[in-house]
Amino acid sequence: MSETELSIEGMTCASCVARVEKNLQKLDGVSALVNLATEKAHVEHPSSVTDDQLIAAVEAAGYHAKVAEPKFAKSSHEHAVHEADKNAFSHTSAHDHSMPGGTSLKNRLLISAVLTVPVFLLSMIPALQFTYWQWLVFAMASPVVFWGAYPFHRAAAINLRHGNTTMDTLISMGVLAAYIWSVVALFFGHAGMPGMTHEFTWFTDPGDALGQIYLESAAVVTTVLLLGRYIEERSKKSAGAALKALLELGAKDVTVRAADGTERVIHISELNVGDEFLARPGESIATDGVVVSGASAIDESTMTGESVPREVGEGDEVTGATVNTSGFLVIRATRVGADTQLARIAKLVEMAQVGKSSTQRLADRVSAIFVPAVIVIALGTFLVWMLVSGSVTLAFSAAIAVLIIACPCALGLAIPMAILVGTGRGAQLGVLIRGPEALELSGRVNTIVFDKTGTLTEGNMQLVGFGLVGERAGEGAGESAEAMDALSAVASVEHASEHPIGEAIVRGAEHHGLALSQVTEVSNLPGQGIRGTVGGVVVTVRRGEPAADSAAELATSTIVVAEFDGIERAWFAVSDVVRPDAAKAIARLKELKLMPMLLTGDSQRVADAVAAELAIDDVFAQVLPEQKATRIAELQRAGSRVAMVGDGVNDAAALATADLGISMGSGTSVAIEASDITLMRPGIGAVVDAVRLSRFTLHTMYGNLFWAFIYNVLMIPLAALGLLNPMFAGAAMAFSSVFVVLNSLRLRAFRGEK
Repeated sequence: MSETELSIEGMTCASCVARVEKNLQKLDGVSALVNLATEKAHVEHPSSVTDDQLIAAVEAAGYHAKVAEPKFAKSSHEHAVHEADKNAFSHTSAHDHSMPGGTSLKNRLLISAVLTVPVFLLSMIPALQFTYWQWLVFAMASPVVFWGAYPFHRAAAINLRHGNTTMDTLISMGVLAAYIWSVVALFFGHAGMPGMTHEFTWFTDPGDALGQIYLESAAVVTTVLLLGRYIEERSKKSAGAALKALLELGAKDVTVRAADGTERVIHISELNVGDEFLARPGESIATDGVVVSGASAIDESTMTGESVPREVGEGDEVTGATVNTSGFLVIRATRVGADTQLARIAKLVEMAQVGKSSTQRLADRVSAIFVPAVIVIALGTFLVWMLVSGSVTLAFSAAIAVLIIACPCALGLAIPMAILVGTGRGAQLGVLIRGPEALELSGRVNTIVFDKTGTLTEGNMQLVGFGLVGERAGEGAGESAEAMDALSAVASVEHASEHPIGEAIVRGAEHHGLALSQVTEVSNLPGQGIRGTVGGVVVTVRRGEPAADSAAELATSTIVVAEFDGIERAWFAVSDVVRPDAAKAIARLKELKLMPMLLTGDSQRVADAVAAELAIDDVFAQVLPEQKATRIAELQRAGSRVAMVGDGVNDAAALATADLGISMGSGTSVAIEASDITLMRPGIGAVVDAVRLSRFTLHTMYGNLFWAFIYNVLMIPLAALGLLNPMFAGAAMAFSSVFVVLNSLRLRAFRGEK
C-alpha cells in the first residue's frame, strides 16, 4: 500500500467532502480521508493505483486536485518543486480565482459591496425612492448577481453536471430565483411602473406578487456570503499558521566542513547524513545531529515549548530547527530531510488534522443528505403556502428563505476547524496529538497510569547519599575525609563498569572533585556488583543493605555497600530522582477528575516511596514488561477508561492496549509509535497540558457541532413559516460559518501549565 496526499481546490461544504471521498473510494482498494479546513485528502491505495487515477477521480467529482509536494525534500530537484508549491497551507481555493484573469475574492467582495449598499438603501428607504429608482437598482444589482455570485453559480453548475448538490447549489438557486422573480415583476408585472415604492420589512410582505422585487435580497445575500467566505478563508489560513510556522523553522542554508577543514555554504537539501556542519551563536541548527566539538546552550522552545535552554557539549544530541544561543558548535548530521524530528512532528500534526473522529463521520453522513433535503423542503414550503394563502409572494419568499438559510458549510467546518487549530497549538506547546480519535478518547478517560522510570522520574541514576557504615543519612554522612576516600576508591573501581549505578557513583565523585586512582584485577560479580584492587586494597562493591545501617531515609534509593578487604566500610545510595514537576502535575490531574496510578517493574519498596511522595494511592510494582498490558486490560474490564503514560520499549504494549496512550518524546521510537499523544518537552507537566488541550478542543468541537445543528433545526422552520426575509436569512447563514471558525480560533489562546 502507498500513501498520497492531495491538495484539492473548490470544496465549500461537507457535501463536497463527501463527494470527493466517495469518488476516490470507488477505486479498488482505496481509502480516503478528506478535510475541508485544510483542503487536503490523505489517500491510502495499492501501488497499482497511480496518482493520475486519484486526480482523475477528484476531477470526476467536479473539483481540482494535485499531489501535495513533500514538505521536507531531500534532493535539490525536490526542493525546487517544493519551493514552487510552498504556499500549500495558504493557497486560495478555486472559488477565489474563478473568473478569467484571476479576480480575487477580496476584489469581488469590495466591488459587490460598493454596488450593494445603494441597492439596499434605495430599496429600504422610501424617502430615497425617486421615479424609476427600481431600474437603477436593477442595473446595479445585476453585476452583483452574475459577477459577484459567479463563484457560487460556477460551483453549483459543475456539481450539477456531475449529479451533485452542495451548499453552492442552495445559494445559487436562492439568488437566481430572487433575481428572476424581480426581472419578471419589472418587465411583465407592476414593479416597473413609475411611482412604485418599496419599504423595509423584517418579514415577507403578502402584497401584489408581480409588484414586489427581491433585487436587494439577491444583492445583499451575495455580498454577505462573500464577506462570510472571505472571513472564513482568512481565518482558515490563520488556523493553519501554527503548523506553517513549524514547517518554516528549519534553516535554508548550512555551512559544512569538509575533511580537509575547508568550509562552504550549501542548501539544506544537499546536506547528507554524516556531514559535519557549523552552528554559530544565534543560528538555527540545520538538522538533527550529534555535537562533535564545542559547547553551548540550545533554545528548544520552538520544538518542545520548554523555555529554559539546554546545555550541550561533545557527544550530546541536538535537534534541527532549535537555536544555538551562545557557543560555536560543530555537529555531525544523523538525520536529514523527512527523517528529522521536525519532519516527523509535522507529519504527525498533518495526519491529525486530516483524520476524522466518529463525531465527524456522523456530521458527514448528515451533510451528504442535507442539500437534497433542503431543496425538497423549499419546494414543499412553496406548495403549502400556495395552498394555504394563495399568495405567490408569500410562497416564493418563504421558499427562497429556506434555500438561503440552510448551511451545511457550518456542519462541514465544525470539527475539522477545531482539530486544525487545537493540534497546531499543541505542536507549539510540545504536545503532538496523533488524531481526532485521541481528542475524543481524552474526554472519556478517568484513570491515568504512569510508568515510573523516565516518566515520573528523570531516568538517570544519581548519587543521592553516601557515608561510612554506622552513619545515618542526613546526619553528616559523607562529610569526613575517610568517607571521601571511600567514595574515591569505589568510583575508581566503578569507572571500569558501564552499569548505571556505577556511572552514578563516578559522576558523584567527579561532582565532589575527587581524583580517581589506578585499579588492577578488576572483575565483575554477575548479578552482585564489581571488584577491584585500589592501592593494594581489595574493594568489593555489591548491592544490598549495609549491616550497620538501614538508611531508611533513602527509601526510594538503591543501596550498595563497599567492602574493603572483606570488611563493610561504606554505603552509597543511588536513585532515579522524581521529576521536579511531578507532584504538581499529579495534583492537577486529580483536579481534572483523573485517578493516577503507578505501574512499574521496580521493587515494591521503591514504588511505594515514589507513590507516597507524589500522593498516588494505587501502586502496581514488580510488574514484568509483558504484564503491563495485562494490568491495563484488567482495569478496562473493571470499567475504567485508561490513559497510559510511558517512555520505554517495555511500555509499548501497554500504551497500545490503553484507551489513550501518551508517550514521552524523550522515550523510544517504539513507545512513540504505539501512543496516541506524544510529549516533546521534558517533565510530566506536559501530560496535564495534553489532557487540558484535548478537552478544550473536544469541547470546542462539540460546541461547533451543536451550533451548526441547532442553527439549522431552528432557522429552517422559521424560514418555511415565512418569518424570515431572504436578505436576513442570507446574513444568518453567513454568520453561522463565521461563528464556527471564530469559535475554533479561541484555541489559539490556550496556555500551558507553568
